[in-house]
Amino acid sequence: MPMQEPQRRLLGPFNSTRTGVPHLELSANQTGPWCLHVSIPDGLFLSLGLVSLVENVLVVISIAKNQNLHSPMYYFICCLALSDLLVSVSIVLETTLILVLEAGALATRVTVVQQLDNVIDVLICGSMVSSLCFLGAIAVDRYISIFYALRYHSIVTLPRARWAIVAIWVASISSSTLFVAYYNHTAVLLCLVTFFLATLALMVVLYVHMLARAHQHAQAIAQLHKRQHLVHQGFRLKGAATLTILLGIFFLCWGPFFLYLTLIVLCPKHPTCGCFFKNLNLFLALIIFNSIVDPLIYAFRSQELRMTLKEVLLCSW
Repeated sequence: MPMQEPQRRLLGPFNSTRTGVPHLELSANQTGPWCLHVSIPDGLFLSLGLVSLVENVLVVISIAKNQNLHSPMYYFICCLALSDLLVSVSIVLETTLILVLEAGALATRVTVVQQLDNVIDVLICGSMVSSLCFLGAIAVDRYISIFYALRYHSIVTLPRARWAIVAIWVASISSSTLFVAYYNHTAVLLCLVTFFLATLALMVVLYVHMLARAHQHAQAIAQLHKRQHLVHQGFRLKGAATLTILLGIFFLCWGPFFLYLTLIVLCPKHPTCGCFFKNLNLFLALIIFNSIVDPLIYAFRSQELRMTLKEVLLCSW
């Protein structure tokens, strides 16, 4: 089979060495010696994928085991873990397949390999879209729990949460299938970039509003205890730090990849953009890293989930 360069072929439609996107290959070849290319070995992808795989499996098992965690909020967290899990499984599967093929240990027809590549691309792309959707769903769920606390259980019911989860999965798989089929259409890339920007804007607006509400609550408590200045200063620092970490990690891990898609549309033949295209593997590694960080931000901060996780690790079923 015509193998590509010994680099990651993750999300083949995006790869600058894929023959179906000749203009990207041309722009990459036009880059000069000043171009910075960060090489990401297959072993690192495999290691990150395995760490994410184990971590997110533990989250899913812990939530499934503890009946007290069977609530809409934890269902969204569980689905986020499943999305990250699919990213990890896809990466481990593709990395293993690439290493086996390059070692010559597996001989198969090009058409079979292409079909496997398409299936993996759909799986990875769908899990990425669903990850973004569930990150947005978690933000909405937390927003409602703060601003509509008394009505939360009547607004966010289990049936509604289940319907939302089904809708997200169906939309993710459908959109990823269309994307892999029509990846060379500019409109598809613009839709993905717009979706990312909309998710980012939603999270920024909701979390900033929640931070402002929490600040008002802390101010009211401070006035009661006559420690207004110290409480305000401490809360602002802690709240700003938490918000910066949450949104900063999201933007740093996902932003470069969607900037990559934007540059494919805006400047596919420019040497500077071609240099950026060469680092696709780095951007994908950041997304894998995000699947490792997500459980630390959204799941393991729960004391009850941590206790359940300890029981799972101790095999006390």
